[in-house]
Amino acid sequence: MSRPDTFFNFADLSKGIARTLAPGIETRVFPGEQAMFSVVSFEPFSEGSIHAHPEEQWGVLLEGSGVRLQDGVEVPVESGDFWLTPGGIAHGFRAGADGARVLDVFAPPRAAYRKAGSGFAAE
Repeated sequence: MSRPDTFFNFADLSKGIARTLAPGIETRVFPGEQAMFSVVSFEPFSEGSIHAHPEEQWGVLLEGSGVRLQDGVEVPVESGDFWLTPGGIAHGFRAGADGARVLDVFAPPRAAYRKAGSGFAAE
């Protein structure tokens, strides 16, 4: 039996919209009407640029470790940690030695992430 187009699995992200955020940082994006999932894979020690956008963002560290940079503060994080980033707050992430996998949830969905591309596309 095939699965409806509204069902997904972390082991197969091929249905998502592919984006390269920075060297060593790839994501697959799953947009809805009111919220958006972004499953981000970080190679070891990769780091995204500090950026901000108007959408609220929740992050969950699914695997690995790293440092969450948020509003000028660096917070070490490990698998199972999650955080809230209000809209307009400068933030970024630096992966640890084993890399990291983060689930980001945006509300409302980020318009720039509704299509394949590259970069953080921060407003």
